[in-house]
Amino acid sequence: MAEKNETGKIGEAVACSYLKINGYTILHTNWRYRRYELDIVATNGEELVVVEVKTRSESYLIYPEESVNRIKIKHIVSATDVYIRRYNIELPVRFDIICMIKKDNSYTVERHIEDAFYAPMR
Repeated sequence: MAEKNETGKIGEAVACSYLKINGYTILHTNWRYRRYELDIVATNGEELVVVEVKTRSESYLIYPEESVNRIKIKHIVSATDVYIRRYNIELPVRFDIICMIKKDNSYTVERHIEDAFYAPMR
């Protein structure tokens, strides 16, 4: 597996642990359906929380959350729509970003941005 993929998977695992410690229930990780993918789908008891995890080394040039652009947001929202329909979920949805930083072999949550973006108007 490429180092970049391994870094992302470890970052997602650390993000899951962070969410669990903070009272979230993890429903799915790396959920896939055809061309759709969601990093983490969780609930906080009141909302469905869809989390995009971005992991960077400490020498990154842009902030991790800056890589979540308009196109990425559209893909996440479309995947969430499929997820909600597939599992018949009737909760409000929130989109978060967790920014992970890898330093040496250690991964830390740099930021958890709640309500990082909203579903774009069609």
